[in-house]
Amino acid sequence: MDTVKKILGIVWLILAAVVAYYGLSVFGIPKIMSDKQEDNVFGWIILVILVPIIVGGLAVFGWYSFKGEYSDDKI
Repeated sequence: MDTVKKILGIVWLILAAVVAYYGLSVFGIPKIMSDKQEDNVFGWIILVILVPIIVGGLAVFGWYSFKGEYSDDKI
């Protein structure tokens, strides 16, 4: 089971990188460059608030899982 947790830790780290890429390149920066005010505000909210929280949570959880902090020996 510890091996599965480490593999899933790698999956969470990759997922954090994918979310960071899409959050910046698809949702954040193009919305900021838009001429409409609604898109501009939505882009800043995504870029400054949502992306760091989501990516940070996925990355921390994945890193701890990969390093074995959730193993049966430590519980």
